[in-house]
Amino acid sequence: MDNDDNNTLRSDRTGKISVGRRRFIGAAGAGAVATTFAGCIGGGDDDGFTIGHLAPLENTQGIGSERSAELAAEEINEEGGIRDEDVEIVSANTRTDPSTAQDEASRLINQENVDLLVGTFSSEVSLNIMDMIAENDVPYIVTGSASPAIIENSTGSDYEANKNIFRSGPINSYFQAEAMGGYADYLSDHHGWNTFAYLADDAAWTDPFTNNLPGELESRGYDVVYESELSTGIDDFSTVMDDLESENPDAVFRFFAHIIATDMLASWHQRQAGFGIEGIHVASMTPDFYQLSEETATFETTSQSGAAGTTAITDKTLDFVDAYQSFTEGDDDAPDLPMYMGFNTYDAIYLYREAVEEAGTADYESDLDGIVDAMLGLEYTGTAGEISFYGEDDEYPHDVQEERGEGDAITNFPVTQWRPGGGLECVYPEQYRTADHVQPEWMG
Repeated sequence: MDNDDNNTLRSDRTGKISVGRRRFIGAAGAGAVATTFAGCIGGGDDDGFTIGHLAPLENTQGIGSERSAELAAEEINEEGGIRDEDVEIVSANTRTDPSTAQDEASRLINQENVDLLVGTFSSEVSLNIMDMIAENDVPYIVTGSASPAIIENSTGSDYEANKNIFRSGPINSYFQAEAMGGYADYLSDHHGWNTFAYLADDAAWTDPFTNNLPGELESRGYDVVYESELSTGIDDFSTVMDDLESENPDAVFRFFAHIIATDMLASWHQRQAGFGIEGIHVASMTPDFYQLSEETATFETTSQSGAAGTTAITDKTLDFVDAYQSFTEGDDDAPDLPMYMGFNTYDAIYLYREAVEEAGTADYESDLDGIVDAMLGLEYTGTAGEISFYGEDDEYPHDVQEERGEGDAITNFPVTQWRPGGGLECVYPEQYRTADHVQPEWMG
């Protein structure tokens, strides 16, 4: 994928979330932002273990990821560090600009002498920095970008040159498209919805949805009555809404990471349009989006790693959310939840620690192969699910594997829904569900 009063959010362990008001787009300053951590030695010295974090730090997804990285570092340092070295987080603001990201990644590698890189939100950014990172052999774990091309163009095309590159989450958008097919089955069984429309950002991460989801739905016996990719600069949804109403789908699968579709949601409620709005909306993952949308987010859904902390995906999920909220208490910049990228970044740092402990070294310059082998041998329980990686001979080498449940349905990309009053529930898949999906009351 490629997503200001401070009221602390708390989970009541039933999966219900109440959200306090926070800003929707963060106000972190432009340019590179560097943070050092609790007694660590920075500046590229040989002592300490330095993790470079790449993210758009004017964006709540990026800030949630940064705070999650800092939390992981604090916890790991309390446990003795990585290979007995204190962990330092050096965070760089990529914005969502490939050129800026290239410069910042180079700075982290060549000036900060990082031992590991994590992050990147926009798939375009990730794709642009791959060659430079591969040339330097620095281990890099993608934690926010979903395009399959990130793997296809790196380890999938020249394994030996790119074997330092992994993705811990989310599952790539080819598998996300398949997961949406399983979710359509649930909506059909639960509501009798059998006719769908398709909308997406015109962006790299949505190409697999555009190329595969309509066919996936049709192969399951559903009708796809409308398909469109929208400019990421769209600011008038009236024609789109007119077109959708004329086609009369039961639900719209929309995939927006760059589009903030509050106007579309407002029109949906005002018109009482006769379809559900499903799929992925990164803006809707922001903890205070319900208030910022003036409650028009009610009934929309979004898939997201970690299910926004609404449910115990693993025995680590809710403890991480509690720890994150304690760690960011009083921090006006931090979102109330780590959001999907924060879950993935936190997991990436912990699983990498486990890998280098298993390898017996964190010195990638001397033994990258040993670290890579240890990464490939992991079966790690994270906060967002069970994590293991595809191997060299697989279609997506070093990509996080999808999890499959009953009927071969993909389960590690759960769906959450905003409810009247601002509550958030996990509605899919069944093993994580905190409540059934509800359709807008005007649909009967």
